[in-house]
Amino acid sequence: MTTSSGGGPPATTPPSAPQAFVLAGAVGLSALAALLSAFSAPDLARFVVSGAALAFLAAVVGNAVEQVGQRWGPGPTGLLQSSLGNLPELLVGIFALRAGLDQVVRAALVGSVLSNALLVLGVAFALGAVRHGTQRFEPEAPRMLVTLLSLAVAALVVPTLASRLAVPAAHHTAALSDIAAVVLLVVYLASVPFWLRGGPEAGKEQRPRPGAGRPGVSLPRALTLLGASGVATALVSDWFVSALTPATRSLGISQTFTGLVVVAIASNAVEHAVGVQFAWKARPDFAIATILNSALQVALFLTPLLVVVSSGLGKGQLTLVFPPLLVVALAVAVVVVAFVVYDGEYSWLEGVALVALYSVIAAAFWWG
Repeated sequence: MTTSSGGGPPATTPPSAPQAFVLAGAVGLSALAALLSAFSAPDLARFVVSGAALAFLAAVVGNAVEQVGQRWGPGPTGLLQSSLGNLPELLVGIFALRAGLDQVVRAALVGSVLSNALLVLGVAFALGAVRHGTQRFEPEAPRMLVTLLSLAVAALVVPTLASRLAVPAAHHTAALSDIAAVVLLVVYLASVPFWLRGGPEAGKEQRPRPGAGRPGVSLPRALTLLGASGVATALVSDWFVSALTPATRSLGISQTFTGLVVVAIASNAVEHAVGVQFAWKARPDFAIATILNSALQVALFLTPLLVVVSSGLGKGQLTLVFPPLLVVALAVAVVVVAFVVYDGEYSWLEGVALVALYSVIAAAFWWG
């Protein structure tokens, strides 16, 4: 909440009681997760506490990003939030590669794209439309995001196709993966200033955003809270994943399913909560920018970055040769999302359909 006097700047007020509760829960659960990790508590206990801490931290980041977003707009806000939110996954990927878990890393990277593009976008659409009816949004930015995501996914699957089609490049998948990774990183760097300037809607008059009022906290405080929450989320995610493998093994979950679903969802908890929160508050532009930006950064930045750094970890290079079913799932997901966002509106039924598709894909990997 904010107050103002005359035409001066808004005066900030302390966080509301629910926000204070969420912040206290995030701090307390993160501290407990640290203690359990330090004293080598049972894996299941560390798994549950770290997961709960991630949920509270996601809510804290959601509040902070919303305050920043009221000043910056959907494009820059989505880029900032998804950058911080993908930090845990980068650290998890490096840790897993050092342990020689290439299969888990590949599954987790694909799972991150699928969970954002299908599961989270579907949940956001369903909840937002159920609460507020059919939602309409400016289609230019989502179309650009889907176009870039399509190009990134196409580049990622080329090494897989080369290895399966017995072409001369099949004997050079490591070099081909390096080339694809460098090209994607160049495209990502070229896209950053484009989005920071406001994306395809730069220079246009922005329509009013429903539910957007005066910011509740100062911009420096919101940015500080956002940065601190991102760092804490990275630490808690690391503890969570360290307990995840033995915990899921005891539960009988396959390694591929663990990477594709459990690791992907846990390490992207921040984006998941924030995107759904924006949709729940009738801010579809911000919801779509946040969710699709996260999927795009995994495909366009995080995946090629891990390919490049893997050669220096001493455990062999991570290549972009994926299991065929993962490649098909990626291609189908991008096509479906493109159809959903191109008309500039969404309904609850479209959200249900996206979640249903994600469920079928996840079920296909349950048996390893």
